[in-house]
Amino acid sequence: MGDSRHDGGVSVVTAPLSRPIIAGVVTALVGFTSSFAVVLTGLDAVGASASQAASGLLALSLTMGLACIVLAWRYRMPITSAWSTPGAALLAATGAVEGGWSAAVGAFLVTAVLILLTALWPALGALIARIPPSIAQAMLAGVLLPLCIAPITGIVANPWGVVPVILTWLIFARLAPRWAVPLAFVAAAAVVTVSLIRGGAPLDIGLLVPRLELTMPTVTVGALVGLALPLFIVTMASQNVPGVAVMRSFGYEVPWRPAMLVTGIGTALSAPAGGHAINLAAISAALAAGPDADPDPDRRWVAGVSTGGSYLVLGGFSAAFAALVLLAPEAVIPAVAGLALFGAFGSAVQQAIDDPGERIPAVVTFVVAASGIAVLGVSAAFWALVAGLLVRTVLHAGRH
Repeated sequence: MGDSRHDGGVSVVTAPLSRPIIAGVVTALVGFTSSFAVVLTGLDAVGASASQAASGLLALSLTMGLACIVLAWRYRMPITSAWSTPGAALLAATGAVEGGWSAAVGAFLVTAVLILLTALWPALGALIARIPPSIAQAMLAGVLLPLCIAPITGIVANPWGVVPVILTWLIFARLAPRWAVPLAFVAAAAVVTVSLIRGGAPLDIGLLVPRLELTMPTVTVGALVGLALPLFIVTMASQNVPGVAVMRSFGYEVPWRPAMLVTGIGTALSAPAGGHAINLAAISAALAAGPDADPDPDRRWVAGVSTGGSYLVLGGFSAAFAALVLLAPEAVIPAVAGLALFGAFGSAVQQAIDDPGERIPAVVTFVVAASGIAVLGVSAAFWALVAGLLVRTVLHAGRH
């Protein structure tokens, strides 16, 4: 039974407090299980060892959990944080950078500094806002494309492992879209379990123990320009700005400066342990901020705190999730990661080509980003921005 309260002499029945708590648990479960494979794939691509990638997953889980709790509790809003899934996809597309894993960690720290600067120096945020959304989204779409192809190539490489994952995703995309990717991961876990049983190889219990592994950061030009800058832009344009918009649609005005300070500090704390970036939640934000969490908007902040607490608990299982990825047969985990990014890819493509006047620069940006080229040690994501902005400048020159 719910509780009763009186507003202006009218008795109102409110939902039990367990409702926003459960909404927070669901938010964390969906957010974590639908994209942790992307995070591990990205960290591995930029040079992390298996233990370093597991450490990064743990660090991100802890910092974004604490960020949720701090922001929701302090501002009594269902503000939730998340790791940068588009940012992790960017890492996967970028691959090894000049200076290796330590340089990637240095780039994560620089990204944290840039996020903090957007809170302390409004001009930087205004500069990012001047990048046309079509260009930013086209860069993201180009970065995501190779990962989104993985389920298709996986069918050829390992049909017995990948087809069950895709079928599970397809069935639940129809029946319960919110759970399609998490249940595809469950199918992948079943595939891994069957593979281990058939192989008869013993499981190293040490792989299941979560631990933080710190790395001394280094700074290289290639990592700063080719990784830190695109990671910052993708995180801001695809996570923080949409996250504020999602919250506003439910009647909440996110305090921008405190939110950037908290997520910037969280990114800085997680970076030496391998975490690439945390930010405001965007897609999953609706799960905690919407009316399904609680009919009373003033009580939905409890869902934000619950989300944070659930992330802390899930962090305890981060090593187990990383071990599952490490032990998975060929193509299975990339297939899950690709399926997890289908929605983000579709949204990015739509926003990139929505305006006919911006279509050609967006297409150029997309093609360059998808090409995966690296020039002077700088990744394709940076050159995609340069190419798109250059083409746009030429095509729009003299227009008013």
